[in-house]
Amino acid sequence: MWKPSQTGAVTPVSTPEPYRPAPTPSAVESPNRVPALTADQASIGKGLLVKGEITGSESLFIDGKVEGNINLPGNRVTVGRNGQVAANITAREIVILGKIRGNISASDRVEIRAEGSLTGDVTVARISIEDGAFFKGGIDIRKPEVKPAVPGVSATPETAKPTQF
Repeated sequence: MWKPSQTGAVTPVSTPEPYRPAPTPSAVESPNRVPALTADQASIGKGLLVKGEITGSESLFIDGKVEGNINLPGNRVTVGRNGQVAANITAREIVILGKIRGNISASDRVEIRAEGSLTGDVTVARISIEDGAFFKGGIDIRKPEVKPAVPGVSATPETAKPTQF
C-alpha cells in the first residue's frame, strides 16, 4: 500500500496472464460422448425413417428410425441416443446408445452403453455391456480365426496348445 510519507510510487508488479484460448467443444472429450462424424461416416438424422436394406462401405451413425437390414461388414454402426432400429445388423463394430430390436453380428466387438437397449441375439468376438444397459437375448462368442504360424499348417484344436487355468 502506498503512503504519502513514502518516497516514490509503490505499485505491485504483476505479470499479465498469458492468453489461453478456450477449448472448443470438439476438443473436450467425454467418456459418454458420441464419436464425432468424419468424412467416411454416413448419418441418419433423428427426423428420418428408413425402410429397407442398407449396405455400403463406410461407417453409419443412426439417430433416426431404421427398419429392415443393415449390412456394413467392414465398418462401424453406431445407434445414437435417439436411434430406434428394428433390423438385423452385420458390421465390424456396433455401438448402442439407443434401441435395437433384431439380431446383430459383429466381427470385432459390440458395446451396449448404459442408456442402450438391445432385444435380440448377438454373435461377436468381444462384447461390453455397461451398468444400466438393457439386453434380452442370447450371446454367441466367436473367437477370431487363428492364422497359422507356419504356412501350410492349419491351427485346429488338435494342433493348438490347450490353455491351462
